[in-house]
Amino acid sequence: MRAEIRSIFSSDVEDLAEFRPSDDSFAIAIRFIAGPAGAPGEESFDLTVCSPSWLGEQTVNTSVYDARHHLVVRGFDWAAIRGYIEGRVARCDGETWQEIGHKLSRLGHWEFEDYP
Repeated sequence: MRAEIRSIFSSDVEDLAEFRPSDDSFAIAIRFIAGPAGAPGEESFDLTVCSPSWLGEQTVNTSVYDARHHLVVRGFDWAAIRGYIEGRVARCDGETWQEIGHKLSRLGHWEFEDYP
């Protein structure tokens, strides 16, 4: 069984292809919906796409910042970011959707990540 992306979008930015950050420090929320290739069903995975400078700013008031589910990029190039996410998802396979979901949760927070 393999995973496939059904959609990718942001609650922060309406048109990701046209988005240009106003400065070098940025972070936007991305959600991708994935399911088993060629089969019904889909679930959401959330990640933050951010710049190195934004990530560094997160430690101004604390010495530790947990950057799980972050994708750090040098400049916002939606085609490259989307291609990276699509490639990671396409390479996820497993015997069950549960197994695939756990693999995808390394990239984005799975809506069922901490379910028993």
